Amino acid sequence: MRIMSRRPEGGVPLSNATLPLHSQRIAVPTYERSALQRGVVHIGAGNFHRAHQAVYFDDLARSGISHRWGVTGVSLHSPGAKDLLSAQDGLYTVVQRGHDGQTARVVGSIGSVHFAPNDGAAVRAALADPQTRIVSLTITDNGYFLDPVTDQFDANHPDVRADLVASHGYATAWGYLAEALDRRRRAGCAPFTVLCCDNVAGDTRPARTALVSFAACKDPGLARWIERHVAFPSTMVDRITPQTSDSERKFVEQTFGVADKCPVVTEPYRQWVIEDSFSNGRPPLEEVGAEFVADVSEHKLVKTRLLNGTHIALACLATLAGYRRTDEAMRDRIIFDYVETLLRDEIQPLLPAVPGMNTPEYRATLLDRLSNPSMSDQLSRLARRGTNKITCFVLPSLQEAIAQGRPHTLLTLAVAGWARYMRGHDLRGRRLRLEDSQAIPVAKLANMAGNNPDPLLRHAMFAELRAVPGFARRLGDMIADIDTRGVVPTLRDAMRNDERELVSR
Repeated sequence: MRIMSRRPEGGVPLSNATLPLHSQRIAVPTYERSALQRGVVHIGAGNFHRAHQAVYFDDLARSGISHRWGVTGVSLHSPGAKDLLSAQDGLYTVVQRGHDGQTARVVGSIGSVHFAPNDGAAVRAALADPQTRIVSLTITDNGYFLDPVTDQFDANHPDVRADLVASHGYATAWGYLAEALDRRRRAGCAPFTVLCCDNVAGDTRPARTALVSFAACKDPGLARWIERHVAFPSTMVDRITPQTSDSERKFVEQTFGVADKCPVVTEPYRQWVIEDSFSNGRPPLEEVGAEFVADVSEHKLVKTRLLNGTHIALACLATLAGYRRTDEAMRDRIIFDYVETLLRDEIQPLLPAVPGMNTPEYRATLLDRLSNPSMSDQLSRLARRGTNKITCFVLPSLQEAIAQGRPHTLLTLAVAGWARYMRGHDLRGRRLRLEDSQAIPVAKLANMAGNNPDPLLRHAMFAELRAVPGFARRLGDMIADIDTRGVVPTLRDAMRNDERELVSR
């Protein structure tokens, strides 16, 4: 086996050939990668998948328990994942950064990556292969085409309409999955399990809703077969994974000697809770830290309300306060206190007690994780798809708090921060990049009447709240306070009001 020599700057390109050299400095796969069966096709081979699910499958292969669960990656929209990973034989570095230091490892569970628009035949072949037992997804909530209010599938979306008449080169995951399952049905081959790893709120099985709805538009008989024979286990996934920048790539090269074009930097914490319902066998992931349960819905509810709800509240308010990264914002004592109080006093009391899950302890870990200076996340990343996040992860808590007569000042302030953020500029007039599928209509409503939220409250997401007496006035006052006094003074007063609400109860 030929080992490439070091480059002048000290890094060695990552590949199968160079693994023996890298093993002298960091952990590398110890199993024979060529013998790893490709039992999983993963659609959405981005940073989160490579920091989360692919690491679990790498752990499984390293343990020697099973070599049936190697991964074939599929990218629907970005050729970069295929180009970079293919140049490295599917290998990449995962760096874990905690308060106490950092570790690095090379992950080898991904054997090949396909860019679907160019490699459609390879994608269809991998999905139809009887060896493929699981198709997992991290395509974000937008990729499910579900209305966040009604949970109904949007069959009229242009990408979906295009897929319904296409015979290859689909734009969505559902076109590929429907065709592959139809091929397997006709061949008498067992179906694969469809494993959603996106924490999509609302419908507990968004992949089932999307795929069955898509198939029903194309072939009702196929839709019925999918309903009867395909398992769609719900999951809860958790690991903070920021975007990778050039500085991280340079850090990996300088610190660990790995010239890696697509490393992933993440936190030590990770969690994967999976409903134990599979069509065609399942990997023994419980042996490497995942948890199988009969019903994951309450785990998912706790995680999404606490973490995802707090993410969007922090992202909008801290950005308007002038911060750009999570740890910077959490060093501001007022912002830290707001996040802590929001979690402890307004969100957690609304959540169910989940067997085996210590919710107060989980809440405490969130404060630690968001404050980790070694694992700083971009607030702009957390603000992406903010309209859907507010709808799914904040408004349900707010509505429940109001219905139960519980304190909700800080939840309302989270909505006010998002509404002000959606105007598209910060308090100094600097433009904000709104990466939100509903950015155009929502920004129009948010800007329509200044600090008067009435136009925005006409949006369907506020159907319940706009009828609550006094809600529009309170929301408008908070938006005005943010605009005229700034975020931190507004937060300080809001927490005093929240404390008075708690005392009065």
